[in-house]
Amino acid sequence: MVISLTGFMGCGKSSVGRRLSELLCCPFMDLDEVIEKKTGRSIPAIFAEEGEDVFRKIEAKTLSDILYEADRADSPEGNEITVLSLGGGTVVRKECSEMVHSHTICIYLRASVDTLIRHLEGETHGRPMLEGNIRERITGLMSQRASIYESTAHKIIDTDGKTVEEVADNILAIFEP
Repeated sequence: MVISLTGFMGCGKSSVGRRLSELLCCPFMDLDEVIEKKTGRSIPAIFAEEGEDVFRKIEAKTLSDILYEADRADSPEGNEITVLSLGGGTVVRKECSEMVHSHTICIYLRASVDTLIRHLEGETHGRPMLEGNIRERITGLMSQRASIYESTAHKIIDTDGKTVEEVADNILAIFEP
């Protein structure tokens, strides 16, 4: 079983994912880190050298490979859990959204624009999608992505004003009987 975390960059997917994997004593994977390791290049380098479309194709293939391997690892005896942090734009591509919704338990970490700005201010270097005015970019991208995040996810957790620990605990509560 794969628990995937989706949401806009800066919502806490990687931090929450790492903490959740510690609490569940299971592996954690960050899709962007897997892509960087697989290609030997940083995400900004892929964007700069080949553009967003090529990056999204690499992302879709890497996601497919991860989910295929997770399906193979699942067995009635072991039922291994993996926590997977997705990129902020992963589910924008329909094929990825469908894979995530069908093959994972997807949690949308929803954060307000103000929270995202607080988390991302001063950290936009290496984030090609945030070039320019940060408020305008986040607001514009969120208006395009929010409904996709919501329709892809099985559960939504609001993260505003919560610590990483509190968000991870909220996710754990979903799985408690």
